[in-house]
Amino acid sequence: MKTKMYKPLGLLLMGAVIFSGTFTSCKSKKGVGDMPGEKVIELHCSGPEFRSDKNNFRANATGESSDMEIARKKASSNAKAALAGQIQTVIKGTTDNYVNSREFNNVEEVEERFESLNREVINQQLNNVKTICEKITQTKQGTYKCYMAIEMSADALEEAMNNRLSRDQRLKIDYDYEKYKETFDKEMEKLEQSGGY
Repeated sequence: MKTKMYKPLGLLLMGAVIFSGTFTSCKSKKGVGDMPGEKVIELHCSGPEFRSDKNNFRANATGESSDMEIARKKASSNAKAALAGQIQTVIKGTTDNYVNSREFNNVEEVEERFESLNREVINQQLNNVKTICEKITQTKQGTYKCYMAIEMSADALEEAMNNRLSRDQRLKIDYDYEKYKETFDKEMEKLEQSGGY
């Protein structure tokens, strides 16, 4: 008989605890990320899925203008500049490590030649980027804001680099594709570990 008396009371208490826990958690979630005097802003075309990894270079940027098409061009230009910066960092690391691991007669000349060819290939490949996200908004002032994320395959860049380096008369004799690829892959892994920036 005593058990029956306590059972409804126990259920009532458990229900009260669950209700108050739900109410408290809802209340605390409302202000998650907000600091006094600040509010969280969502950036379009941004976040982990838009960061570089070992397979793809990725960059995002914004552009703003009173003309929608100009806003898009600005976003594209800014994203390509960010992408080029990432690529140059990876290629510079690859070139430095590759050249230092090989026995070249004139290291400075070889590095200069590599850098010259790298710039050439990067500029060509920037024409082959893929837009993976694009959103256009209009501000209160009536201007257009374009958010854009672009991507370039690391394999496509590596292949273009290999084609160009293996055809160069001065580098052809000492160029070792497998060693270069191994060095490039290590640099791409470093990029991914750094958060893709």
